[in-house]
Amino acid sequence: MSRNNTILVVDDDKGHRTMLKTLLSGWGYSVAEADDGSIAIEMARENPFDLVLMDIRMVKVSGLEALAKIKAINPSIPIIIMTAYSSVETAVEALKKGAYDYLTKPLDFDELHLTMERAMDHTHLKEENRLLKASLGEKFDRRNIIGNSPQMVRLFETIAQVAPSEATVLITGESGTGKELIAGAIHYNSERKDGPFIKVNCAALTETLLESELFGHEKGAFTGAHRRKEGQFSLADGGSLFLDEVSEMPLSMQVKLLRVIQEREFTRVGGEEVIQVDVRIIAATNKDLAQEISSGRFREDLFYRLNVVTLQMPPLRERKDDIPLLLEHFLESFAQKNRKTIKGVTPQAMARLVSYDWPGNVRELMNAVERMVVLARGDYVGEPDLPPIILEQAEGPASGQGTKDLPADLPLEEVEKASILKTLESAGGNKSEAARRLGITRRTLHKKLKKYGVMP
Repeated sequence: MSRNNTILVVDDDKGHRTMLKTLLSGWGYSVAEADDGSIAIEMARENPFDLVLMDIRMVKVSGLEALAKIKAINPSIPIIIMTAYSSVETAVEALKKGAYDYLTKPLDFDELHLTMERAMDHTHLKEENRLLKASLGEKFDRRNIIGNSPQMVRLFETIAQVAPSEATVLITGESGTGKELIAGAIHYNSERKDGPFIKVNCAALTETLLESELFGHEKGAFTGAHRRKEGQFSLADGGSLFLDEVSEMPLSMQVKLLRVIQEREFTRVGGEEVIQVDVRIIAATNKDLAQEISSGRFREDLFYRLNVVTLQMPPLRERKDDIPLLLEHFLESFAQKNRKTIKGVTPQAMARLVSYDWPGNVRELMNAVERMVVLARGDYVGEPDLPPIILEQAEGPASGQGTKDLPADLPLEEVEKASILKTLESAGGNKSEAARRLGITRRTLHKKLKKYGVMP
């Protein structure tokens, strides 16, 4: 659906410009025209276009120059470059300057339509996500939870509903997905935000130490207890207590935790005084608690007490659309920390990073970016700067016989052909799967294979 978007078509070829206007109007878009980059810059200054479709070669101001200036005016506007002349270097330069994508002339109309819709969907999703995160308050943004993927947008929506309540929350997901950040977001956007937010790692303490840590102890309760100690439940009174890796809690401690959740009271180790507390419990685990219950390692009654609301953190491999956003955030952070100037990532390196599965999730990505920033040899992180494990295991068009093995001055058509054939090979000859990976329709793939003399 076009959503009645307005497209600015920039091309000094009047015939081509007229053809595009007719085509785009037939798709339901409103179309504005400019015959040079200088005019496009002024039009972008005055009008909030939804997308710019711009030729690379123009007489007065080139598409590359106009691209940079339009992005300075409106950084969020997607710009698709059209070219019949460009080499790989020119395409890379356009992407470095902020182009969303590039298309070669003569245009494949299916590919054009798909690329435009994808670009505008991405922009609209980013804006919706920005507004949603703003509605959760400033502290939410400061927790550095980043993502525009559908999974993360749904998660943000659930957080917005859950945070103001008093419900106990269980956060599940693999290690490194950011469960602690979600717990913080819930606390800092609740009525308890001015109260304490206390964190306890249940896996880091022995049973005796964990009991003392949670409930406190009286002087003389055990060897080394030279004075009374307040437990984390007491310290969290009026706020929230985050129990990380709750599945690692011994069964005897699970019984005591269950009582506190039910009764909102406890006694210190070695004491008799009953202490009342008002604490919201937020728990997290990287294990399947249903399986832990079946194995006798976790109490079913405690599970039901914790599992009032469950939030599932998706692994990074299932939300790869968020990798460029996370990269941008971490690059800026670590470049500043290490006093380096890093402007971005080359398209080849980005392809490698997106195709890697990230078993360590966001935490692994963050550590990889810090390494890349430290080792980067120029303003852009390239393939030589990537961790060896990513270079060895990354799959897809950027690996094997991908673009890194091609001559730098190879025409775009040859680069495209190599990429398509490599993707088709990695998909086991499945054309539908190859088209999905390439982001084009099966019909477009069929046409390109026929063009390359490959039997469809």
